Amino acid sequence: MLRFAKTEDTEALLEIYGQYMDTPITFEYELPSKEEFAGRIRDIGSYYPYLVWEENGKIAGYGYAHRHMERAAYQWNAELSVYVDKDHHRSGIGGKLYQALIEILQLQNIHTVYGCITLPNEKSVGLHEAMGFTKVGIYHHAGYKCGKWHDVIWYEKAIREFEANPQPIRSMHEIPEQKLAAILKDVSAVIKS
Repeated sequence: MLRFAKTEDTEALLEIYGQYMDTPITFEYELPSKEEFAGRIRDIGSYYPYLVWEENGKIAGYGYAHRHMERAAYQWNAELSVYVDKDHHRSGIGGKLYQALIEILQLQNIHTVYGCITLPNEKSVGLHEAMGFTKVGIYHHAGYKCGKWHDVIWYEKAIREFEANPQPIRSMHEIPEQKLAAILKDVSAVIKS
């Protein structure tokens, strides 16, 4: 089932994130401390959705949205990230996390979502393309990890109409709780079928 992440989830999320530490999928070199990671959950979740997928009482994946760029004109954009436990790859969890994130971001008045992928990563490229994202471009030799230089590819997806006078974005916490609960319930039900 889908639910919002809590700081009490920190160890479980770090365990999943740690599976990616010796890969170029994340450009971090060292696993963050529990305190630092709990701070990320708290900070991101104070405005944007930070979700976990739980099966049989164990977290199998997580995903979150955050501001894409800092200047005021970029406020209607968000970047998405998803990490799935290695034992749950190709289970549909990544897509359901993205689906729920996008539905919540639409209610926040976000217009465009982005995904950044270190190449090669066929699973993530496949996820973005299956979700209707389009390739924006490639940053060549953008990061050095695991003994080599890596390209990163950017994907984007418009999730709202681009009106002349966009409504201000709003915190996830300004959305009625029943609407958020309905999104999580509906997306959770789809993955079980």
